[in-house]
This record gives sequence, structure tokens and C-alpha cells, in this order.
Amino acid sequence: MSERLGDYGSVRHWAIQSLFESLEDYSEGTVIVDAGARIVWINARYADRFGFADPNAAIGRPVEEVIPNSQMREVVSTGRPMLLDIMQTRQGTLVVTRLPLKDDQGRLVGAIGFALFDEIQTMSPLLAKFARLNEELAATRESLAQARRAKYTFDSFIGSSEAALALKRQAERAAQMDSSLLLLGETGTGKEVLAHAIHAASRRAHKPLVTINMAAIPETLLEAEFFGAAAGAYTGADRKGRVGKFQLADGGTLFLDEIGDLPPALQAKLLRVLQDKEFEALGSNKVLQSDVRIIAATSVKLAEKVERGEFRADLFYRLNVLAIELPPLRERLSDLAELCEALLDELAGSSAAGRYRLSHAALARLADYDWPGNVRELRNILERAIMLADTTLLDVDDVAPLLGPALRSSRGEVAPPRSHQAAMAQFETQLLREALTACDGHVPSAAARLGIGRATLYKKLAALGIAPR
Repeated sequence: MSERLGDYGSVRHWAIQSLFESLEDYSEGTVIVDAGARIVWINARYADRFGFADPNAAIGRPVEEVIPNSQMREVVSTGRPMLLDIMQTRQGTLVVTRLPLKDDQGRLVGAIGFALFDEIQTMSPLLAKFARLNEELAATRESLAQARRAKYTFDSFIGSSEAALALKRQAERAAQMDSSLLLLGETGTGKEVLAHAIHAASRRAHKPLVTINMAAIPETLLEAEFFGAAAGAYTGADRKGRVGKFQLADGGTLFLDEIGDLPPALQAKLLRVLQDKEFEALGSNKVLQSDVRIIAATSVKLAEKVERGEFRADLFYRLNVLAIELPPLRERLSDLAELCEALLDELAGSSAAGRYRLSHAALARLADYDWPGNVRELRNILERAIMLADTTLLDVDDVAPLLGPALRSSRGEVAPPRSHQAAMAQFETQLLREALTACDGHVPSAAARLGIGRATLYKKLAALGIAPR
């Protein structure tokens, strides 16, 4: 056994000696210093480079006296190697490696340095590759940052009616605060646009804006979507783990859309994050800090859900520090012409036919409608009218067939209104049928077209009695 240990020792000694001799032969220079950074050995080539015809004349000198700009003293001071560095000398640029030297007890006794190349061009392929990777990384980071920046400002919320102006004034004040914010309003009133605008005007504007839509994500995946998951936390989890939206939004704003659909179990966990400003990823014991502003939005009567016990009262009060209610389109019909003009300009960008306009009769017919789907429905109607129209001037015959029953008579008298629930059901039924027709009855494609989850679409179809083909 002792013979074998002796053999291993001799092989190790031979390997170290051979490695040193190879590096000394093939490198441009080699130097060894003691624990005080004084030279104890330097090869002839290296000594000659710095003006010492006799290497022995350099022995015992501080390394900086022989090799200006040397970092060997830092290596013996810190004990940390410098595996690849660039050193400027009067004779040119050197690529160097510096390693600490330790005795058998692990004590630092000095350092050794090798000048690997005497021309930086030798490393050009490696440096070019490194530069290219850096550029690709910077481009990827910029792309991700752009994807999580606000897409809208307050100018994007179209309207100059008193209701619209009062809403924007309130939202501008909210942007200067950092408290949780609750946006209330019917579907299609512009809650997402307002959330983006508030973030863009806040002190967090340079940080990410991250969105989670509760209705579009299966309940089983919501916790991982919120808080992330450690590697192997559940079957099918990413081997590298998953970063949650709270971590992605760090320092910025987290927009929780359709907060009324948040499952009860997650309501308790969200409340704890809002209270303690910290959370743990699924399957992890590591506590992460949370520095995000919460903007929540809902189209349901959240206070009524609290009364029915379907939404936690303590979470509701945490979110409802400041509430902003967006008026429905039927309550700001004076903005209709301005909205139509902005939407037609936007739609013209995706059409080769040029800019579209509405006739006075067509605009009057649109004003005669109740708009249960609000601005989202208005955009849908205008887009369909453009697709079906023969000219760029949209007349009453182009828009009337696309609308539901008029709620106002030609004399301006208001007819008995439908309930909002019935109007919304009619609008949603029409919207879902059109999406299914456009996708030949393929539910996943229709869900993608509508921007909702497949499971959500199936639930809506069942609730409205629509059978997919």
C-alpha cells in the first residue's frame, strides 16, 4: 500500500514539474514571487523584456520595480487567482495568468505568473465571440424590458368628456402614490389601458410592469405563476425551476386583472404577501422579498362577492386602499366621435385600404346603441364594418346590421333598457360565436384569438349554452 502511495506521489510531482516546464517553455514569460511580493525567480526571456540582461539582477526586488503594472501583490494579498487578465507594458499588451502558491499546510507562500501571449490579436477570436455574446445578451434583456414596459400613457385613454377628464385626474393623482389600487368597471371600459398609464406616470416607470389575468390561467398553475416554483416542485416542473411574476415585477408594478376570479386558497397567500412583503416559491424554503405595487382590476361587483363570502374581506380592504371606477361608454357618449376616430386610425394601420371615416348618420346610429361591451365592443364593430365595407366612408348601412337593438328612438326618447346582465350575455354570445366561426369551431384557436384560456372559453360556452362544432 505504501508503495502505491509513493507511486502516486511521484506521479503527482512529475505532473506538476511537467506542467510548469511546459508553461514556462510555451509562454512569453514566467515569474515567481514570495509572500512579500518580491521576485524569487524569473526566466531569462521575461527579465530581458523588462530590461534585465541578467535574470539574477531582478531577484529580491519588489515585483513592481521589475514589472510595472503587475498585479502579483494583489494575488499574494488576497489568495485569489487571476486566471485571465490583460496587462499593459511599454513593449505591448500581455495576456497573463496569476496563481497563488501554498505549502503543504495550505499557507500562502507566494504566487506564480505566466505571460501567455505577447499579442492581444492572438485572442481575437475569443474576444470577438465574447463581444458577440454580450451583444446578444444585451439585446435579449432589452427585448424583455420592452415587453414589460407600459404600452399606454394617459393620452391613450381617449376622451374629453367631464367623466373622462375626472377619471384621468384621479388616476394621475394615484400614479404619484405607492398604495394598492383597485380599478372597477364593466368589461371593455379600459382598465388595462389605465393600469399601464398609471405605471408609466409613477416613480416605478423604469421598472417592470407585469400582468396576470386570473381568468386566463388554470387554477392549478396560478400559485406557480404568482410565486414561482423550485426545480422539481411538482410533476412536470422545469428542472431549473420557474420564476414567478412577483419576482419578475420586483421594484415595479404587478397588474392583477380579473382579481374577482382569484381562488380562495390563493386569496390567503396573496394577502400574506401584501402584509409581510415577502413570499416563498412553490417547493422552496427560501424567503424572497417583495417590492411591488399592486394594481388590481375587476369587472364584477367585488363588494357583493365579499358579502356572499366568495372573496376575503381582509384582502378586499388591502386592495381597495384607493378605488377608481371607470364609467361605461353609454355614460360618456360625447366621447364617441373621438373614440371612433382614434380606433379607425389604429385600424387603418393594419389595413391596405387607407383611412376610414364615419358618416354623420353612422355615428348617430352608434350613439343610439347601449354598448354593453363598451370600447372593446366598439372596436370590434368598427373592425368588422371595415372588413365588410365597399368604400372607406362607413355609412349607417355598414354599421347598423352589426349592432343589437337600438335603445333610443329617432325622436331621442329612451326605450325601456335591457338589464346590463342581459346585454352583456348577448354581446358575449355574439363575440364567442364569431370567434368559433372564424376558427372553424376549433376551441383552442378561438381561445387564442380572444386572448383567454381554453378552460375559460369552455366554461363560458357551457354557461351560455353554445355548443362548439
